[in-house]
Amino acid sequence: MSDVEFLSRYGPWALIAGGSEGLGAAFAHRLAKLGLNLVLVARKPAPLEAVAAEGRSQYGREVRTLALDLTAPDAVAKIISATEGCEVGLLIYNAGADNSFKPFLERPVADSEHMAALNVLAPLRLVRLFADPMVKRKRGGIITLSSMASMAGYPGNLVYAASKAFSNIFTEGLWYELGKHNIHVLGMIIGLARTPAMERLGVKFDGAVPAADPYDLVDEALANI
Repeated sequence: MSDVEFLSRYGPWALIAGGSEGLGAAFAHRLAKLGLNLVLVARKPAPLEAVAAEGRSQYGREVRTLALDLTAPDAVAKIISATEGCEVGLLIYNAGADNSFKPFLERPVADSEHMAALNVLAPLRLVRLFADPMVKRKRGGIITLSSMASMAGYPGNLVYAASKAFSNIFTEGLWYELGKHNIHVLGMIIGLARTPAMERLGVKFDGAVPAADPYDLVDEALANI
């Protein structure tokens, strides 16, 4: 697919939830290079603005940022405000990493509830918000990011693994339902990748299995959506 075709099919705007680092930042670079304007959403404003500045200076794109906890009660309202006047043709949900290995009973219940909301309720709400206008336009795309941890119970990351399993099944169903309306849906199940989130978990990248480069994973996703 040519850059012009990609922009026509999935543009003119992409919204990246979790767009401040790792795969989210890699998606931002690749999509800006393809000609899409960006709305970047993440909790930490400083890295968010750094990625946005690169999109503007390197590719000349319009980039909007929104520092936001996606589980906040007013998150959808703030995203609606931040995307006013934007035709979002591509939604990427890259939020929801766990920052520690800890048994379920040793975690505050509020932390587990936040993880469940971040990986279940937040993507559900964003898909509901942006898929409807995509269906009306008969074009668009959705990419969700999951983890190999979602394939089985994962000691130390129980709620993360279980909530990412929701992402897998939810995305498969969206692929079928929205595909009838020419909306392309792709679920990425990520293994070992060289990202800041995995570094914070203490993952070692010098083992027998090589860590994937985020840009390689993004290129594969964009080639296969």
